[in-house]
Amino acid sequence: MEFERLGIPATLFLTQVFRNAAVYQFRSKGMDGHPYVELPHPVSNLTAAQMRALTCKYVEQMVRQLTQ
Repeated sequence: MEFERLGIPATLFLTQVFRNAAVYQFRSKGMDGHPYVELPHPVSNLTAAQMRALTCKYVEQMVRQLTQ
């Protein structure tokens, strides 16, 4: 949120279980509708290679959010 306030495009990676908390925080900070990338939950059990493979699936979404 601080990056956005400074004029630097930003997005957030989170897992499904944290979506409501993030939406609430965005709303409470006056940033309702702020973009985020939602990953399946859980990810803590993934190896580094699995996490890399998973997040690579979301790169295009992240780029779109940062360049809109």
